[in-house]
Amino acid sequence: MNNLILNNSVRFLALVLLQVLVLNHLNLFGYLNPMVYIVWVVLFPIRKNKSSLLILSFLLGLSIDFFSDSGGINAAATIFIAFIRLPLLKIVLKKTDFDYLLFNLRAVSFGKAFLFITILTFIHHFIIFSLTYFSLNSFLTIISNTILTSIITIIISILGIILFTKKK
Repeated sequence: MNNLILNNSVRFLALVLLQVLVLNHLNLFGYLNPMVYIVWVVLFPIRKNKSSLLILSFLLGLSIDFFSDSGGINAAATIFIAFIRLPLLKIVLKKTDFDYLLFNLRAVSFGKAFLFITILTFIHHFIIFSLTYFSLNSFLTIISNTILTSIITIIISILGIILFTKKK
């Protein structure tokens, strides 16, 4: 249990530092900014107690907002994907494919893991850009930024998960 807490704490700090020190300053093509800190929500162990995930996800988003001067949009998007994570897992994995206590994303087929990460990333980024622009006149900009930033985030996130997590 202590090893699990330590791993999640280190992952939390590492992703916040990576995001605020490196990725927030990396603007691909002038406006694309990968947001890989959401990997923490994806990899958080599944437990029946959802409140700890929601509180920690809020703190994760708030940490990113604090360093990015983004006014709470990262916290809102991160807490939303944390809230829908388990129902989405049940839909994607058909509920019989995993056990709550022993779930490991690397143990699931690549297609299902990719679909799960893709859906969460698109939802997160759509919320971020919708709250950033907050105008129906900017709908095409919101959609294009969501799609392009999500593609880059998904690629970096999957590579990070493959390289830095253990397969059970």
